[in-house]
Amino acid sequence: MAYQNPFASRIQDYAQRFPDKIFLESVDQGKSITYGQLDDVTGRLAGFLAAKGVGVSQRVTLLSGNSLEHLVVFLGVLRRGATVCTINTDTNRDYLPQILAALRTRLLLFEDAALIEGLEGCPVEEWQALGDWQPAGGSGLFGVLAGRPSTAPTPSVCGPHDDAVIVYTSGTTSMPKGAVIGFSELAINVDSIAETLALRADDRMLEFRSLNWVSAQELGGLAPLFRGATLLLARKFSQSHYFEWLRDYRATIGVCNPTGIAMLVNRPVPIKAADLPGLRFVTSSSAALTAEHWRAFEAMYGIPIAQGYGSSEALWIACSNEHNRRFCSVGRPFPSQKIAIVDDDGSALPPGEAGEVEVGGDPETRYRYLRYDGTVETTSTGRIRPGDIGYLDPDGYLYLTGRTRELIIRGGVNISPIEIDNVLLEVPGVAEAAAVGVPDRIYGEEVVAFLVSKPGEKLSAELVLEHCRGRLPALKIPKQIFFCENLPKNDRGKLDRKALANDWKLQRTA
Repeated sequence: MAYQNPFASRIQDYAQRFPDKIFLESVDQGKSITYGQLDDVTGRLAGFLAAKGVGVSQRVTLLSGNSLEHLVVFLGVLRRGATVCTINTDTNRDYLPQILAALRTRLLLFEDAALIEGLEGCPVEEWQALGDWQPAGGSGLFGVLAGRPSTAPTPSVCGPHDDAVIVYTSGTTSMPKGAVIGFSELAINVDSIAETLALRADDRMLEFRSLNWVSAQELGGLAPLFRGATLLLARKFSQSHYFEWLRDYRATIGVCNPTGIAMLVNRPVPIKAADLPGLRFVTSSSAALTAEHWRAFEAMYGIPIAQGYGSSEALWIACSNEHNRRFCSVGRPFPSQKIAIVDDDGSALPPGEAGEVEVGGDPETRYRYLRYDGTVETTSTGRIRPGDIGYLDPDGYLYLTGRTRELIIRGGVNISPIEIDNVLLEVPGVAEAAAVGVPDRIYGEEVVAFLVSKPGEKLSAELVLEHCRGRLPALKIPKQIFFCENLPKNDRGKLDRKALANDWKLQRTA
């Protein structure tokens, strides 16, 4: 029996059931597309790709940000059964020549001509401006598609294990990696997200995170499609407009991240849950959310937070909704993602004991990367360790306590910096905090901390250390406290502890 492409079938099914319902509304562009229009334009795109001979595991690359056009093309390529490749140009612009050399893409679509300056020699078969979609036509690619006849649906060419997406990880500190994801594993994972969120057809989800990352692609771009819901899309986070968007567009789920939540806590907005009667909950993912910011946000706004967790390689691993969440937990892992907490020898640890997170679904799942020579490397089969430290409680809820690469090893003792962050954030007047391990001649590493004060607050290092002495054992108390205007983060909201450690080294040598 031929494989039924789940992305194509979802688009066609919902277009038949409610063609006039809005699938995507862009809060920045002031326009929307219905399920019926989505079916039409992605069908035309699938036919366009077929006419060009773009088939299974052949690549179409997007150089664009969060827009209606970006997501429509993303879905159109998946509908055809080809491979869609996304690259975040904010973080990976300097690596585009190497990335494009590896991809050898059949068609590259660009939102802004400035993005392709200097790339003329890259092995790309065809360049095309993404353009602007309009219901009666459009420009760029969408102008071309509008001129094509609307024909019967083009058959999908993919099988379950063919490449659906290649997504590039952040390259802020090293060369980015192209994670290769198959159709079946992508569809199973998206369905698990929608099921765990209890996503309904009447839900309206607000997403602002970059659709060039797996996390936003699945949660914001694909999960609503899998339930016939509506996506409200913003180009990026706005502290001043976030709650306005939730209210004005009648969102039922607000996607957020720890950076956005911290900004809403430290610069409060005069709004409460009662002002957003349809809002079910706000999500937090992409990085660890501190207990203090979680507690403060819910006390301030009366809106529940539900955490989630995943990685580019393993996809989403766990999430929760307003009914099954637990404080500081990222939720129960999906049934399709079988979790174990293991020690250094790979032996499973009992509930409550922290170790490295290991995840795996189908024992034949291959975790793959596109190498810079154009070959695809399988790094592991069946199971993978995303690099996180955590534990499971007796009820199967997963709690994360740190990253393996961020652990501070002082005198042979492993110290989670997140534990220290949470204690530092208890100090009145502290807006953000980050503990970091730095070289020490005696202990190997020593703990230092970087703090950002709330506006108008004056803090002293001694006041902070006094609080730490009452809450932490001696070996975890920071040796030094540094105050700064902000903490370095990437565009996914993840704290860059490596940059802080480098800043410490520069201060020592200055």
